[in-house]
Order: sequence, then structure tokens, then C-alpha cells
Amino acid sequence: MHLFVQAVIVGVLIGGVYALLAGGQAMIFGVTRTVNFAQAIFAIMCSYLSYTLFQDFGLDPFLSVLVLVPAMFVFGSAIHIVLLRRLSRSGAELSLLVLFALGIGIQGVLDFFYKTDTRVIATSYANDSWTVLGYQVPAVRFFAFLLAVAVLGALHLIRQYTKFGRALRATTQNPVAARLLGVDVERVSAIAMGLGVAAAGAAGAVFGMVIPFSGNSQLDLLNKLLAIGVLGGMASFPGTVVAAVILGVIESVVAVNISPDWSSFSFLVVLFAVLTFRPQGLFGQRLRGAA
Repeated sequence: MHLFVQAVIVGVLIGGVYALLAGGQAMIFGVTRTVNFAQAIFAIMCSYLSYTLFQDFGLDPFLSVLVLVPAMFVFGSAIHIVLLRRLSRSGAELSLLVLFALGIGIQGVLDFFYKTDTRVIATSYANDSWTVLGYQVPAVRFFAFLLAVAVLGALHLIRQYTKFGRALRATTQNPVAARLLGVDVERVSAIAMGLGVAAAGAAGAVFGMVIPFSGNSQLDLLNKLLAIGVLGGMASFPGTVVAAVILGVIESVVAVNISPDWSSFSFLVVLFAVLTFRPQGLFGQRLRGAA
């Protein structure tokens, strides 16, 4: 029982980082109707940048968030303005392919400069932990979880209580009707893309402290993000957050109590079981006209 509870604690903490990534992806999908296949490599790119800022300039990874988040917001908005805005008129398929190609290109650049060696951001407090009621709480994962909660909370407040948030929700629900009501859909989409990529930047800044990474790590991370999106509901911001925590808990519990080799597969079993009864995911809405 002790091992089970300990695994749940660790799983919830790492699930927060997954939730931050998946929440950003859900925001992007909601307004562009395009799965951001580059979301994982954006996070890995920021892990490398955070690694460089720490190794070469002594900047703590949590402080590097203050640098990477604004930079990634501008980068994400620029991607939409330069690439996706025109392509979206020809259908979401072209945008998806461009984002996939962009991800491959960024991985190639990262492999060129950083090689393919696995790296980890090892701070002085990397192995610190606290004992709470007999259970170990890793300091780095706890701080990463707090960061995820803070960023996700900020995104929620923006979505629910700002003028832009109302425009964002309207665009997500019905972009045609939103445009008729005077919403600048292209501007909203660009900002939403920036916010989603900025979320990847925040997660990537601390990801390398929690999990060793390389350019190839984006493949496993992308698979997890897609599975999280499907389970929670692709356009559902709350759904992806809940699904991400579920993923973290399942992976951790199975890895500790059974075998790490079965951790990812176990989540897929849960995913398939849920989709059997709810094809739209936990929080997704069934499309009109669907059986």
C-alpha cells in the first residue's frame, strides 16, 4: 500500500507537466482545428535552451521560464501568422503536415548542435525531497507541479474572465458565427497559438529536470500528448488536464508495482476502454450527426 500511494504522489506531480503541455495543445486545436504535431519538439527545444542557460549562464531552470515563455509566445504567434493562416484556407490537413515537418526540422537542428546524447538538467537541489506523513515528495517534481498549476490557472483565468477569453471560446465553438459577430478570428487564432506554444515553453523549461531528454524524446512525448488529447477530448482544456494526470498516475503506479516496460501500454488499455463507451473522450462533445 505504501508503494502504491508513493507512486500516486509521484504520478500526480509528473502529470502536472504533461497537463501543461496537453493544455496548450488543446487550446491550439480548439481554435485552429489542427493537431499541433510540433508541440512535443517545442518542449524539448526549450529543455535544451533551459539546459544551455543553466550550464553556460547559471540561470536556474525555473527562472528560465521568464525568458522562454515570452519568446515561445512570439514564436508560436509567428508560426500561425506566417505559415498556418494561409494554409488553413486550404484545409487543416496542410497545416498538420507543415507542423509535422516543422517538428522534424527542429529536431534535426537540435541534433546538429546538441548531438543525440541524452541530457538532464542537474541542479544542486535535483535530489532533494521532503518526507510528508511517511511519503517522499521530490522537490523538483513538486516545484514543476506548482509551475504547471500556476500557468494552467493563468490560462483558465484568461479563457473565462477576459474579453479575449470570450472571443477565444466563441472561436472554439463556432468560428463562422464568431466572425459574423465581429470577432477577429485570425487574431484570436494567432494569440491562442502563441499561448499554446508558450505553455510548451514553460513545461519544457523544467522537463529536463524531471526526465532525461534528447531530440528523440519528442516521439514518446508526442505519443503521450496525442493519447491525452484523445482521452480528455481534443478541444477540451479541462479534459486534457484530467487525462494528463491520469496518464502520470497510471504510468507511475504500473512502473513501481509491475514493470516500467508496461507503464505506457497500461495507459493505452485505459484509453481504449474509455473510448469504447465514450468515443468523444471524457470531456469531449459528440459531433453533430454522429451516430
